[in-house]
Amino acid sequence: MKNLSWSALFFASLLSLISFASQAADENRYGHQKVVYHINYDDAKKQSSTLRNIQNHINAVGEDNLDIQVVLHGNGLSLLLKPEALKNVPKFKAANADTQMKQKIDQLKMQGVRFNVCANTVKGREVNVERDLYDVEKSSIVPSGVAELAYLQSKGYLYLRP
Repeated sequence: MKNLSWSALFFASLLSLISFASQAADENRYGHQKVVYHINYDDAKKQSSTLRNIQNHINAVGEDNLDIQVVLHGNGLSLLLKPEALKNVPKFKAANADTQMKQKIDQLKMQGVRFNVCANTVKGREVNVERDLYDVEKSSIVPSGVAELAYLQSKGYLYLRP
C-alpha cells in the first residue's frame, strides 16, 4: 500500500511538471518580435480592426516580448486626425480620432506601441500637427512613411498590413 501511495504521488508530481513545462513552452512560443503595422487607408472600421489586431498581438506575445511600430501615411493619417480638424484639411475625407479611437490609441501607447507619422503627408496635405492631429509629438514624425516601412524591415521588423 505504501508503494502505491508513493507511486501515486510520483505520478501526480510528474503530471504537474509536464503541465508546467507545457505552459512555459506556450508562454515562450513566440519569443521576442519586432513588427511594423502599415496603415494607409481611411476606413474607420478597418483602422479600429487593425488596432484590435495589435492588441490581440500584444495579448498573445506579451508587451515585454514585442516592439511594435505603426506607420501612418496618406489616408492612414485620418486615424489621428481630430474630427473638428476636418474643416482645416480639405485633402482628407475622414477624421477618425474620436473618443473611442483615442482610447484605443492611448491603451496601445501605454503598452509601448509607437505611432509614426509621415512628414510628406503632413506637408502635402497641409496638416498642422499640433492643431489637427491627436497626440503626435515631433519625435513621432518620420521623413517618409514608405521609406520608414523599408527602413524598419531592413532592421528586422516583420511587415503587417491588416
